Parts: sequence; structure tokens; C-alpha cells
Amino acid sequence: MTLGPTLETPRLILRPPLAEDFDGYVELMSDAEHVKYIGGAAPPSVVWRQMMSVAGSWSLQGFGFFSVIEKETGRWVGRLGPWFPHGWPQAEVGWSILPSEAGKGFVTEGSAASIDWAFNHLGWDDVIHVIDPDNVPSQKVAARLGSINRGPTRLPPPFQDARVDAWGQTRDQWAENRQQFDWLDQVVVRAS
Repeated sequence: MTLGPTLETPRLILRPPLAEDFDGYVELMSDAEHVKYIGGAAPPSVVWRQMMSVAGSWSLQGFGFFSVIEKETGRWVGRLGPWFPHGWPQAEVGWSILPSEAGKGFVTEGSAASIDWAFNHLGWDDVIHVIDPDNVPSQKVAARLGSINRGPTRLPPPFQDARVDAWGQTRDQWAENRQQFDWLDQVVVRAS
């Protein structure tokens, strides 16, 4: 059972998480170097709680990270999308992809579709991406999306000591920036 929409991009299916995604979540969170900017490696018991938090966000807020499924293989390759935990500086579109899938453009493709959905279906007027100043790959994705570095921001406890910048853009800026993604008008949004 899914609690939200499914978005279909040229190469990806974005949908709320399902129980069958757990192994993918565990794989993602097992590579300490790859996830050092999102809390570090975690054992399956903690990953389960993280995944349940994402699923709960869909139930309680009507949005959350999508599971990213590669259309060609049907494989779970990451999570990304709208996210707004309690105490967060503001609504975010964030991303995490399996190390084996990095560099294929999946994050940019899925995040562009997520930003578009957040502005068009959730009614957001602004979106940020919370990025560690040393996380150059995520900074490059944010820049490709048209977001700019707005400077340092603070996260709520227990993340209050994390050094992070808020990259972002307004709805009006996105209206201009989305033009580089000419495929966005063909994204299929199916209700749950």
C-alpha cells in the first residue's frame, strides 16, 4: 500500500517507500564514506527506524522522501524528495543515492521532478537543500537544479553541531530554472 503519488520521469519511478525497500535502505546506509554527510553508517535496526520515519512523513504530512526505482532494472537506487522534519530550517528537497548509482544523473532527474511536484502540488513557495560545506557532489547537484548557496543554517538537536549551508530557490526562480529540464512536462503523476 502506498500513501502518496508515483512520479514517472524518463528513467525513474519515484514512489513512497514500501517494506520491500528495506534492503536498499540498509545498503545505502552501510557505506560510511558515502553517507558521512547524512549522519554516517547505521546498523539495520537504526535504518529501519529511519525508513519508518520517512513512511510516517507520508502518512502525517502528505509528503516525504520518495523511493527511487530505476525503470530499466526495477532496482531501488536511492531516496529523495520533499522533507520537512520538526525544527528544520524550512521545507527541503533532499537526496541520497546508492554509491554504485552516483554520477548517473539520477539525483538531478529525481530532484528536479520532486521540486516541480513540491511547487505544483504541495504549494511550496521556496525550497532548500541542506548541504554540508564539504559535500561538493551535492553542491554540484544543487547548482545544476538552479539553487544558490544562501549561507549557513542551523539544524535542530541532535544535529545542532552539524555545519550545513542552505542552498535554495523560490517558486519564481524555479519557473525559470525548470526550463533546462524540458522533459518535466512529460512527468506522469499517478495518485495512490
